Amino acid sequence: MGEFSDKISAAANKVVGTIKEEVGKATGNERLEAEGDAQQLKGTGQDVKGSVKGALGDKI
Repeated sequence: MGEFSDKISAAANKVVGTIKEEVGKATGNERLEAEGDAQQLKGTGQDVKGSVKGALGDKI
């Protein structure tokens, strides 16, 4: 995947993760809350990966 694809996936994971975390908090579902937090972290990692690819010209 290129920089743009990574950044799109990152944004999607951050949004879905935030929703899961908030629903988990609202319903008292600690597992869902933790899944949401993990998904947000995954999105952050993808965002960083996309930034690195952009800086290196998608050569990695």
